[in-house]
Amino acid sequence: MKIDRRSFLSLGIGVAAGTALSPLPWKLTDDLSIWTQNWPWTPVPEIGETSHVNSVCTLCPGGCGISVRKIEGRGVKIEGMTGHPVNQGGICALGLSGLQLLYGPTRIKTPLRRIGKRGEDRWEKISWEQAISEIAEKLDVLRTSGNSHTIAGIAGSRQGTVSQLFKRFLTAYGSPNFFHTPSCVDTYQLAFQYMNGVSGAPGFDLENADVILSFGSGLLDGWGSPVRMFKANTAWRKANAHVIQIEPRLSRTAAKADRWIAINPGTEAALALGVSHVLIKELLFDKEFVDSHTDGFESFVTSKGEMKKGFRQTVLENYSPETVARITGIDPSAIILLAREFAKAKAPLALCGKGQGIIPGSLAEAMAVHALNALVGSVNRKGGVFPMPETEIQVWHEVAMDSVAAVGINQTNLIGAPPNSPCGTNQIPAAILSGKGYPLNALFVLESNPLYTMADSKTVRDAFDKIPFLVSLSSFMDETARYADIVLPNHIYLERIEDAPAPTGFPKPVISLSKPVFKPQFNTKHAGDTLILLAKEMGGAVADAFPWDNFEACLEEVMGDKMKTLQEKGFWVDSDAAIPDWKAAFKTPSGKFQFSPAEATLGFVPVAIEGDSTFPLLLIPYETMRMAGGYIANPPFMTKTVEDTILKLNDSFIEINPKTAQSNQLSEGDFVVVQTSRGQARGRVHLEEGIMPGVIALPRGLGHTAYDGYIANKGINANQLIGPVQDPVSGLDAAWGIRAKLSKA
Repeated sequence: MKIDRRSFLSLGIGVAAGTALSPLPWKLTDDLSIWTQNWPWTPVPEIGETSHVNSVCTLCPGGCGISVRKIEGRGVKIEGMTGHPVNQGGICALGLSGLQLLYGPTRIKTPLRRIGKRGEDRWEKISWEQAISEIAEKLDVLRTSGNSHTIAGIAGSRQGTVSQLFKRFLTAYGSPNFFHTPSCVDTYQLAFQYMNGVSGAPGFDLENADVILSFGSGLLDGWGSPVRMFKANTAWRKANAHVIQIEPRLSRTAAKADRWIAINPGTEAALALGVSHVLIKELLFDKEFVDSHTDGFESFVTSKGEMKKGFRQTVLENYSPETVARITGIDPSAIILLAREFAKAKAPLALCGKGQGIIPGSLAEAMAVHALNALVGSVNRKGGVFPMPETEIQVWHEVAMDSVAAVGINQTNLIGAPPNSPCGTNQIPAAILSGKGYPLNALFVLESNPLYTMADSKTVRDAFDKIPFLVSLSSFMDETARYADIVLPNHIYLERIEDAPAPTGFPKPVISLSKPVFKPQFNTKHAGDTLILLAKEMGGAVADAFPWDNFEACLEEVMGDKMKTLQEKGFWVDSDAAIPDWKAAFKTPSGKFQFSPAEATLGFVPVAIEGDSTFPLLLIPYETMRMAGGYIANPPFMTKTVEDTILKLNDSFIEINPKTAQSNQLSEGDFVVVQTSRGQARGRVHLEEGIMPGVIALPRGLGHTAYDGYIANKGINANQLIGPVQDPVSGLDAAWGIRAKLSKA
């Protein structure tokens, strides 16, 4: 048996990935738990009565059911909840480490008021009554002066009752500035609006697909619900399904895939259209579906007599395998073989959303991939993709706005966008610093950490410096909380009741219920209760919009008859949900799938990143299951599992191909400075054959300046080196990397 160099690399990293998905890490975690009993903040429960409480983990968007084992009221272990539809009893490393967040030193224990300069960590403790009163007083001054529209809110998610309650508060107050942390779901929803005519999060029936074409989605690196994807991977192996991973770096997903196709970064849309070209030219597409259920495939004449090119003509003229090869770096014959394999599958499925999908990405890419699914008839069918409709819940009574709110809510928002536009959180810093429009007088941040997670951290900080009043509703002293004027500590997820809608890509309508497993450890409040208290303190029409005594009463009203099922089982599944018939599937003007929507004159142009020829390398960030790269930072157990080719002591490793390293006179372990147009940082070189020449890579999740000594000041925050790149149609952040250079430190 002959094993070439690439096969050997795939085998080696595949073994490492297999080890990560095996019981070994959990054994290591058990060993670590014994070793860490000497940590002063680690509770050591006494021998006593054992009990279990079911809840749901909300540390990531995965929404896995969990079962928490307690001894005499102390939590000792978190396991996966048997029978939960999302994770079916499994659990990931982050979920397993949740007790460290409950009992760890990074918790905020009481409301705080800043007394020093921003970021100095000088605080004074205040009561909840003082905090609510002081905030209400500032908001009342702004509202009375006709400036209700000059406050804004950033939520960690737009899903769930707490986020909608946050949005309701801003509406009743008179602000159009509700933002959330966007992801690839936002981009997919826009693609569905243009092409399906409906709004909904993407649902991928991955378990029933037999050829999965992943355009950079880290299926085994934390995309969607991590545990669901681990179990799907096992099912694929048993069913002999084929997974083809397309990305410039040999990730764990690529290593475990049946095939890895190395592609020039940022050119995934071109490859999707190149595959479409072959399908059309060789008549391998699903003709019955295209003829019966799609519009815009053929060229057509408008009502004004103008000829418009259809999808067929556009693709055949512009995306031949030879043309796409020059863009993507993939051999034309490989593109042809890929298209033929995809077409021959009984249930082919293509998807995108780079890494864990935490960056919205290019709308052109999402639409090109979605069009590829339509060509093979994998839209709205078993083993395919379909938009998941919003789960029906009780509708709150409409906010009865007073005259102040009515004027404020009709202002354009901070970034100059009209109501119901795509979330442009990435545009907020530039809008503030430009001086155009109106100033932002107050910002509320809920379970989000934009000073760490947003691209170009320095610019975000400069923008926040111009905001007179910043309030953080966080459970942890993260970077944004440290920069706030007032901190209102939220209960941690194990202390609060909250609904958790289905995770990214899940193909069934599911709502899970996070129950309070423990009584609050400190003087914290549920963020929902805090919003209700603040609204009542404001009085008038703002208070009238919040008639509930507490958040739990609000949630019970919203969930209606679902609440009983949620309380009893811990989750609710829409058992009546079914793939819609063709008459109900598409809500476009034609009533069919729209290949070339007039509203999206995209041209399928790849998104250009920042930098010029003075930066000869391409820097891309990547995600790994062992690093939490979002609002939640790594607990100590997770950090201890990080490979020493990612982090060693306090130094990040920058992956670089040996050929690229040689041309830059660099060797394994060398200290280097990586520089981009946005900033620079010091790290070390790690030679890696599994990354394309000319490309370097950094992990997300390092470089924190907050939290505790187990994660703070370790490594590089990739976001400090990469700036946002605005998608030309959606306005969302579509940056996949940035041009860079390396020099010896």
